[in-house]
Amino acid sequence: MKRQAKSPLWRGVVEVINKKNLESVLKSGRKLRVKLGIDPTAADLHLGHAVLLKKLGQFQKAGHQAVLIIGDFTALIGDPSGRSETRSLLTQQQVKNNLKKYRPLIGKFINLRKAEIYYNSRWFAKGLKIFFELASKNTVQQVLHRADFKKRLEAGGEISLLEAFYPLLQAYDSVAVRADVEIGGTDQKFNLLMGRRVQGQFGLPGQHILTLPIIVGTDGVKKMSKSYGNYIALDEKPAEMFGKIMSIPDSILAEYFELLTDIDPSPGLIVKNPRAAKLLLAKTIAGEIYGAAVGAKAKQEFVRVFSQKGIPVNVPVLKPKSYNLKLINLLLAAGIASKSEARRLVQQGGVKINGEAQTDYNTRLSLKKGVLLQIGKRRFFKIN
Repeated sequence: MKRQAKSPLWRGVVEVINKKNLESVLKSGRKLRVKLGIDPTAADLHLGHAVLLKKLGQFQKAGHQAVLIIGDFTALIGDPSGRSETRSLLTQQQVKNNLKKYRPLIGKFINLRKAEIYYNSRWFAKGLKIFFELASKNTVQQVLHRADFKKRLEAGGEISLLEAFYPLLQAYDSVAVRADVEIGGTDQKFNLLMGRRVQGQFGLPGQHILTLPIIVGTDGVKKMSKSYGNYIALDEKPAEMFGKIMSIPDSILAEYFELLTDIDPSPGLIVKNPRAAKLLLAKTIAGEIYGAAVGAKAKQEFVRVFSQKGIPVNVPVLKPKSYNLKLINLLLAAGIASKSEARRLVQQGGVKINGEAQTDYNTRLSLKKGVLLQIGKRRFFKIN
């Protein structure tokens, strides 16, 4: 079993519940049904999701059955894990819109043709029978035992009945697909354990559980999240993804290698030459998502632009509605999210036109074809 501890299946894992039994089952060669659930509560998947998807892919490559649950029903409620307030309900249309990107992105980590993929509305939309059965077998005290609910109640917050029911719904997914193993983040432990409990209530053996860390975002402080603006989306353009990875703090390099790659760089590389370590990390992650050739090209382009002070080979074209407009409006046309963000970029010296830093976001421009707009270190646009 010592050799098995080096298996990719254990890489980055924080906790394995019922580990001895799982090790025994794996040693026997039995094919396991390994479940991962994802609620489409947002349109983007990011590297935080990649940690879990990569683990599911590792089990699949080891010969086990990957079972992916798309929580199109549970997403309407939203997982309360780690939240200090009630999540707003999503509409079915919002969930449908969020789902559009998911399959091709998930397919970068698992073989979709060999995986079993289920939408949990398949069993929850049939009627109230499942809800009654779950409600009759479990108590309010059990659900309120979870730490984040306790914390919210102590702070004087409220817990909706839907939130209290969410762990039971996620748990029933494990019953519906007869999961042998479930993968989840450390913040999901209560829900995953509820899965074991509910499986027992329906006469099934309790699933084994693997928890993985919640990856830190590009700021090196908070968990990766779109709401914090510290995330790297799985559909970022290769050059943008490469640049964002190069910008992460040195302190989280080892964590990213552990959770997002199969590489074990020497400790000396990270400590003595973090830039070289980041180049390797960025090339590896971009290569896994877009292919090795694209990863290598992104590295070459990054070095050329930022080490040699060059300009990207393929600069996207920007066609403003007017060639006579304020700088702030040009930045909005280039995709900057808000006027406040545009002002901040200018004030910090992050906007250049033909290499000249701009200092006044209200300055009126008279643009000509071929003018080069640079936003931050990585974004370039050619005016047409």
